[in-house]
Amino acid sequence: MSDETGAALPLKRVHHIAIIASDYEASKRFYTSVLGCELLTEVYRAERDSWMGDLALNGEYLIELFSFPDPPARASGPEALGLRHLAFAVDDVDAGHARLVELGVRVEDVRIDPHTSRKMLFFFDPDGLPLELYEA
Repeated sequence: MSDETGAALPLKRVHHIAIIASDYEASKRFYTSVLGCELLTEVYRAERDSWMGDLALNGEYLIELFSFPDPPARASGPEALGLRHLAFAVDDVDAGHARLVELGVRVEDVRIDPHTSRKMLFFFDPDGLPLELYEA
């Protein structure tokens, strides 16, 4: 899709990623205790029977975590149509792998990105959402 001007939308950066959790409390614990996000604000929206938590990583607003009653299931494998995964940059993928295993998080084996030769691995949040650690 293009227009005659060829001008792209002047985006500045990604503002946030929204995640709907089946168990809000379990996902909140995962994103704060396992991944180290900080809960900035949290509100219960009675009209929607829904929790919403704003999470930051290293001081930068990143994730809106939601709960909704009976959300529909969504395919979440890394090769499913749609948003593929959320990747986090780390200095040491092997150390991240060891820590995730120690915390009981479901992880895949460390592999090498064939295009950059950097280490990477996929792991999963409490709802099976694919996440990635990528060597910075």
